Amino acid sequence: MTPQPGPDGQLRCPWALASPDYLVYHDEEWGRPVAGEAALFERLSLEGFQAGLSWITILRKREAFRDAFRGFDPAVVARFGDAETEELMATPGIVRNRAKIQATISNARALLALPAGESLEILLEAHRPQPGPAPRTTADVPASTPESISLSRVLRARGFRFVGPVTAYAMLQATGYVNDHLAACSARGSC
Repeated sequence: MTPQPGPDGQLRCPWALASPDYLVYHDEEWGRPVAGEAALFERLSLEGFQAGLSWITILRKREAFRDAFRGFDPAVVARFGDAETEELMATPGIVRNRAKIQATISNARALLALPAGESLEILLEAHRPQPGPAPRTTADVPASTPESISLSRVLRARGFRFVGPVTAYAMLQATGYVNDHLAACSARGSC
């Protein structure tokens, strides 16, 4: 699909027009740089929770996730144990998948255990693809790339879970390391 006009007449990536929540996310967040380990940890966690689900499901539950995971502060989440896991499993408003909850806790620990001089931001930057031609249609946007495959391997080697190549690529897209707004999309130039 090619870009479509939104309610204001501006062309946007077609997925952005599926709901008002998507429109705001597309226009204000997707593809824009995200700074700070906690903010990147949140995005990585949400991408992991999204696996097998629609992104709109996660987007609509985002505030509940933030509350449940204490603002995605890695130092706080890394201290979660069995009691907090059971609390999360009983928390309405989030995806109550034990494996994904445990992966998020494990990922906080992995993030804190990264070697000195290494961070999630550094790992993402090291796997930033070289800019290429802007995709013209949604069919031109890959699900994964050699860089996301490599990023996935590196993250898993450092103890991260639920970080396959597709999730890694979605993370690169969402946090501005890749600009996959379509060529004619009004948001492309601001990312």
